[in-house]
Amino acid sequence: MKIESLEQALEPIFWEYINKDIPHHYFFAFDWKYNRDVTKILLALEENRINGIMLVYRQFIVQLRGSREAVKALLERLDLEKVELQSLEQHKQYVLEKYKPTISHTMMLMLLRKGEEIRQIKHPIITLDASDAEQIATIMKDADPEFWGTTTSQQIVDGMSTGVNWLGIKVDEELVSIGNRRLTELGGLIGVVATHEAHRNKGYATSIVSELVMQILEKASTAMIYVLSDNPPAIRAYEKVGFKRHRTYFFMRGERC
Repeated sequence: MKIESLEQALEPIFWEYINKDIPHHYFFAFDWKYNRDVTKILLALEENRINGIMLVYRQFIVQLRGSREAVKALLERLDLEKVELQSLEQHKQYVLEKYKPTISHTMMLMLLRKGEEIRQIKHPIITLDASDAEQIATIMKDADPEFWGTTTSQQIVDGMSTGVNWLGIKVDEELVSIGNRRLTELGGLIGVVATHEAHRNKGYATSIVSELVMQILEKASTAMIYVLSDNPPAIRAYEKVGFKRHRTYFFMRGERC
């Protein structure tokens, strides 16, 4: 098995490989297509057939897919001191041989295909803009300091300028629930869903996710969302609007052992 960097000559087999399951390889496709200057992809090849694939984005974020043998070979080529890494659950042991996690989770990818949506919009929803960025960042940091604790309003504004659309619910002019999505020809990815602690269990998140899904499916055939496997309330909310469980992954942030 040989490991090669993705270059133009290898693109035909790369796209053939990931097009078999775009949601499973979404970030490979998205970052190679839109963020190529800060993306490196390595292929594990055997007789010009891809057995595994590794994405390295901005020298920190890593995604691994493929056979056990391919993933082990790709990990040997990974030379980063700190990582945020996602792999299939069966590859967890190989990752932990190289990196010590500071946080780790089982993460689920859920899919909703056009025709399977269940409309659950029961609250007034508004489109958010840059003037809401500070409140968005605050809700994110309060809702999940582990994942979003360093989020800034400028990051929110920068994302808006590159195609991230935000929706929200306000109560007495205060933003209490938020959600975002990015839509490309690869499908629609719902990235953030969060509600202020004092306003949970009122169906706000379900309404926002349902509206995000409706917007996505106006132009795409598939909506995607990631959720931590140990978050049953979120999973139930997403299932209410039609999402189904697709795959589970091992997710971690950590440092080299």
